[in-house]
Amino acid sequence: MGHSNSSSSSSPSKRGHALRQWRLLDLVSGVFFFLVLLFFTMVFTPLGDSLAASGRQTLLRSGADPQQRHRLVAAIEAGGRGVEACPAADADHMPCEDPRLNSQLSREMNYYRERHCPRPEDSPLCLIPPPHGYRVPVPWPESLHKIWHSNMPYNKIADRKGHQGWMKLEGQHFIFPGGGTMFPDGAEQYIEKLGQYIPISEGVLRTALDMGCGVASFGGYMLSKNILTMSFAPRDSHKAQIQFALERGIPAFVAMLGTRRLPFPAFGFDLVHCSRCLIPFTAYNASYFIEVDRLLRPGGYLVISGPPVQWPKQDKEWSDLQAVARALCYELIAVDGNTVIWKKPVGESCLPNENEFGLELCDDSDYPSQAWYFKLKKCVSRTSVKGDYAIGIIPKWPERLTAIPPRSTLLKNGVDVYEADTKRWARRVAHYKNSLKIKLGTRFVRNVMDMNALFGGFAAALKSDPVWVINVVPALKPPTLDVIFDRGLIGVYHDW
Repeated sequence: MGHSNSSSSSSPSKRGHALRQWRLLDLVSGVFFFLVLLFFTMVFTPLGDSLAASGRQTLLRSGADPQQRHRLVAAIEAGGRGVEACPAADADHMPCEDPRLNSQLSREMNYYRERHCPRPEDSPLCLIPPPHGYRVPVPWPESLHKIWHSNMPYNKIADRKGHQGWMKLEGQHFIFPGGGTMFPDGAEQYIEKLGQYIPISEGVLRTALDMGCGVASFGGYMLSKNILTMSFAPRDSHKAQIQFALERGIPAFVAMLGTRRLPFPAFGFDLVHCSRCLIPFTAYNASYFIEVDRLLRPGGYLVISGPPVQWPKQDKEWSDLQAVARALCYELIAVDGNTVIWKKPVGESCLPNENEFGLELCDDSDYPSQAWYFKLKKCVSRTSVKGDYAIGIIPKWPERLTAIPPRSTLLKNGVDVYEADTKRWARRVAHYKNSLKIKLGTRFVRNVMDMNALFGGFAAALKSDPVWVINVVPALKPPTLDVIFDRGLIGVYHDW
C-alpha cells in the first residue's frame, strides 16, 4: 500500500519534467525549421533577390552617375572583371590630395596641404591606370639607386634638384646619387657624420621619422644601419616626391604637419630628422615643436639641419628654437655647422617652468596617442614616470621585436594574446610562401601594407625578408600602434 502511494505521488512530477523536455525540443526544432525556411526563401524566392538588391541600391544611390554605379556593381558581381579604368590623366591621382580642391582652402598653418577627402558621391569608381609605358619595377636593392623613367615620368625634381644630388635622368632611368639639399655629397657621408654624436650603428635606435623628406634618400641609406625610417612630405609643387620614394622601395607617406597631429602614436620614434624641411617649429606658440615632442621617444634624438640653425638673417628664429628646446629641458648634444642635435629627457617633464612660449603640460584627460584627424594641442604630452619605453631602457634591436612591448592597454591583462598573434602569423606567412606561392622573401616584393595590423605580427614574421611593411591600425579599432612602434616596426592610423 505504501509502495503504491509512493508511485502514484511521483508520477505527476515525472510527467511535468517530460513535458518540459518535449517543449524545449519543440522549440529547438521550430527554430531549426524556421532557419531552413529562411534559407530557402532567401535563395529561391524574389525576397532574397530584393534584399540583395537593397545592398546594390545603397551603392547606386551614393553616386551622381547611376549608370556608372550600375556598371561598377555588375563588374564586382562578375568577380571584378570589367571594372573600367580611369582616364590616363588620372595616373597621378592621390586619394584626398586633389590640388583643385585644396587650392580653395585656407593657407593658415598649411591647412590646404593637409588631407581633404571628397564626398563619397564625388569619389572616382574606376581603376587608376599606370603611366604609359609602365614596366615591372627595378627590384630591390638596385631600386635604391635607379628606377625606370617610364614608371615615374616626372622630370621637375631632376631639373631643379639635380645639382644637389637628389636625382638625374640618364637614358631610360632616373639615377639617385643619394644626395640632398643639406647633404649634396651623399646621405652616407651625412649619416656617418651624425654617427659621431648619436648611436646610429648599435641597435639603440630603430624607428626614425624624416620630415620633408624629398625623395627619401636619408631614409633609404638609414636602412643599412637597421634603422627603419618613415619619410613624409606633402603633395606640393614636387608632387611626385613620395611616389619616387615608394618606387625606390623606401618607406614613405604623403602627409603635412599643419593643423592636425600626424597619424602616429605618442613616443614612437627614436629619432626625428629634419633636413631643410622648413617647418616653423616655434610658430603658433611652438605648436610644431610640441608635436615633434609628442612623437619622440624619451631619450630620443632630434636632428635639424638647415634653416634656422646658424643661418644667415635668421638669428631670431634660431634663438627661439633654442629657447623652446631649453624650456623642454632637451639636452644639447652638438651644433655642427648648420646642424643641431638635441636629446629628449627621460622621465617626468621639467614643466611647469617659466618660459616665453607659455608651454605647459596637458592635463590628465589628454590621450597623447589619439592622432587621427585630431587637432594639434598647445600643451606638452605627459610621459610615463617609469619611462619603461625610453631609449636605453627598451631593448635594443633586434631583441625588441620579440620582447613583450611595455605599452598597450590590450596587454595589461596578460601577454597570451600577443604571443598567440605572433605564432599565428609565423604559421600564416609560411603558408603564404609554401602553399600559396606568394613571392614574399624574394627581391620582387618590396613594399607591403598590412591593412589591419593589430600588434604587427605579420610584419614581424617577415623580419628576415627584403621587405618593409607599413602597419595600418584602423582608427576605430583598438589603439595598438604604440605596440607596433615599441617592437621596432612602423605604421599609421587610418580610417578605411
